[in-house]
Amino acid sequence: MGTAHYFDQDPKAASEPSRVEINLVDLSVTLTSDRGVFSSGRLDPGTKLLLTETPRVSDDEVALDLGCGWGPIACVTALRTATGRVWAVDTNTRALALTELNAQAIGTGDRITVASPTELPKSVRFDRILSNPPIRIGKPALHQLLETWLSRLSPNGRAHLVVQKHLGSDSLGCWLSDQGFPTIRLVSRSGYRILEVEPRED
Repeated sequence: MGTAHYFDQDPKAASEPSRVEINLVDLSVTLTSDRGVFSSGRLDPGTKLLLTETPRVSDDEVALDLGCGWGPIACVTALRTATGRVWAVDTNTRALALTELNAQAIGTGDRITVASPTELPKSVRFDRILSNPPIRIGKPALHQLLETWLSRLSPNGRAHLVVQKHLGSDSLGCWLSDQGFPTIRLVSRSGYRILEVEPRED
């Protein structure tokens, strides 16, 4: 039997919902998580760093939570903006259901659109992409994933990716720059890097 992963489309782990508290300087919120999704029992430290150290999404911006899991990035982003829109995308069906549940529970369901990658209209462009990307899917799949979605940044858009240093954050930053996406290290703390990525140069 193969090993189950949080990036599987249909998790095999039996459902066991739990509540996870998110406590940030500017807000606290409790969301529902479950087995079979990324960091199911707590807010991942990298995700917390991303939510703490990156600029807020403005009220006129469209954001993408790439690999939304149970929805902490999408939900916090939506709570911090009055009218900004957030797309939450994942291949994991349980993750999508949890994000939808959490968006409705905290009153942001009108501004968070939950979708699988194939359901998101190709015409949509993003002013901000926020992601704790699934490094463990392997380099070829990761590179394809990032190139696909970073190509949908608006001309003045930015992506912020949090990656553990020992999982190749620096080499990923170099690879992104080599592909034409100017990338800098925005934050380095507690074994994590936040990479800021600009749209591909013409």
